[in-house]
This record gives sequence, C-alpha cells and structure tokens, in this order.
Amino acid sequence: MQVLVEIASLQPNVRQKEIAERIGVTPQSVSEYVKELVAEGYVRFGRRKYEVTKHGIELILSWTNELKNYIRYITEDIIGKVAVWTAVADENLKGGSQVGLEMRDGILHAFRCKNEKLLASGTVIWDTLVGEDAGIKNLEGMIPMNHAHVTIAIVPRVQRGGSKLVDLNKLQRIAAKQPIAVVGLEALIAVKKIGLSPSMMYGIEEAVVEAAFRGVSTLVVAVDEEVPHLVSRFISEDILHDTIDLRKAQPI
Repeated sequence: MQVLVEIASLQPNVRQKEIAERIGVTPQSVSEYVKELVAEGYVRFGRRKYEVTKHGIELILSWTNELKNYIRYITEDIIGKVAVWTAVADENLKGGSQVGLEMRDGILHAFRCKNEKLLASGTVIWDTLVGEDAGIKNLEGMIPMNHAHVTIAIVPRVQRGGSKLVDLNKLQRIAAKQPIAVVGLEALIAVKKIGLSPSMMYGIEEAVVEAAFRGVSTLVVAVDEEVPHLVSRFISEDILHDTIDLRKAQPI
C-alpha cells in the first residue's frame, strides 16, 4: 500500500530510490513491489514513467476504508474500554452500579440494568441524577444503534431555475422526521418554502458523516453541481445513501 501511495504522490517522475527512503525499505524491495503492481494492473509503466491506474486508485480507496474502520475499532472498542464515556442518565444512577447503554438520535443514554441481555453496559463512576451527564467506565459489548441512511435531494442552481423549479410537494414528503442539511442557498430557500429550517448549514459533509457513524439518518438538500462530490464522500465512508431528483422540467 505504501509503495502504491508513494507512486501516486510522485507520479509521473517516480524514483524507486526515493520511495525506498520514504518508507524505510531497500530499493530492491520497492522494485519487486512495483513489478507486482504493474503486473496486477494497478500501475502503468510507459515512456520511462509510472502512473497509478483507475484500478490502483480504487485499491487505495478500499485500503483507506479498511484503515478507517480499523482505527475506529481501536479508538472506540479498545481505547474505549479504558476511557470514561459520557452518557445522558435516563434515571437516577448509583455510583459503582452497572448500567445499560444505547445510542438514540446520536446521543448515548445510560439506564439501570433490568436484565442480563444487554448488548452494551458499563459502570457509573459516581451518583448521577436523571437527565444529567453520567461518566461511564469499563465499557463492554457493542453499543446498539440504527443503520444510518443519507438521502440526497437534488435542486437546481439558480441559473437553471433555482428554488422556483423545485418540486416542493416531493420535498415535503421526504423531509419529515429527520435532520435536514442544506448545501447551497437555493437548497436553503427550498427548505424554508415548505416551512422547515435546516439542522446543518455549514461543514455539512463532516456533520452528516459523524451523524451517520452515530446511527442518525439525514436528508441532504443540495444544489446539483455539489451532488457528485457528496456521493463520492459517502461512498468513501461506506455510508448507505440514495438520491432523489427534485428538479422540475424547465418550461420550453
């Protein structure tokens, strides 16, 4: 993976000795890896220059997703076991007692154990009243949460009609009971026309991704030219998503 990434970084003027110095292996090792990458179609060699192919880029993206999942596993499942988590107390909790944990609407909740079939549990570090922030240690199990889904609703840029050519009835039907993010002023105006206000207006990519990791589904109302970038980001994060076209046909 490191060799392939370095080729992508240095192409087309790739020197195997430089790659070897960057990743701390011998030039001979780099040469063997490069031969394998060329043979497998991940790297193209011609006119004494190297270039990462489309399949090579896809492989890098695949590896990146695996690394992200592994890092998330380390930080949440491994480190999380020795860290203190914060949860909302659903009821009065006694310090030192075991509590159940679950994610609701993107927020971690703690409650007294009523049975032994909990998917996730932990120990309260001190007495906590209902509604307060509870410190939880010794986390065990997997915190249950909903599978998040992102819907991207496409609206036209103003030069292509803007909010005037948005199917507001369709937007109204899909906008119920979920957070709304907007990308573009045309999208904001369309949402306001149906009497709603967006939950997210700035940095929505990161916000929507973070919400999805916490089990929260989101409706993203976006201008058409931003949609390919959003789709690419959600694919790279392995987030379930679909698109709905809200654009009405322009009058002739």
